[in-house]
Amino acid sequence: MNARSVQHGEFTIERTYAASPRKLFRAWADPQAKRAWSVCQDGMATIEHRMDFRPGGEEVIVNRGPSGAIHRFHGHYLDIVEDHRIVYGFSMDVDEQRLTASLATVQFLPGDAGTRMVFTEQLAFFDGLQTLQERREGTAVLFDNIALYLLEATAQ
Repeated sequence: MNARSVQHGEFTIERTYAASPRKLFRAWADPQAKRAWSVCQDGMATIEHRMDFRPGGEEVIVNRGPSGAIHRFHGHYLDIVEDHRIVYGFSMDVDEQRLTASLATVQFLPGDAGTRMVFTEQLAFFDGLQTLQERREGTAVLFDNIALYLLEATAQ
């Protein structure tokens, strides 16, 4: 077991999507849409997904990884301004180990090419169980998934 510790980090990822702020915001706000893009590893199966998208609401996502490990996201929405921003706090666990606790802000900024999404996450990493680079890479996969989701939704 790793020694008990806490490290802090922060990262920002900016992406531009060929979609209106409304459409991109809905990809985050609609439970069915979010379920479609919110798995960051191949071979993961969603066991549970509950989402109460409102300030004070809760979201829980539980996935089983290819190795059988249980991955749990437990979040609380702190601030929502429709089509403009979402702020939420959350923890990430694998099996019985808490990896991180975070504050995330998602901004939806209209532009000529669609919407620029600015995602900032401030994290506390516990006991050396995950690194900033690993979290950033996993989050980037989710944002690739959003692009695919938006393409598929447009094609339908």
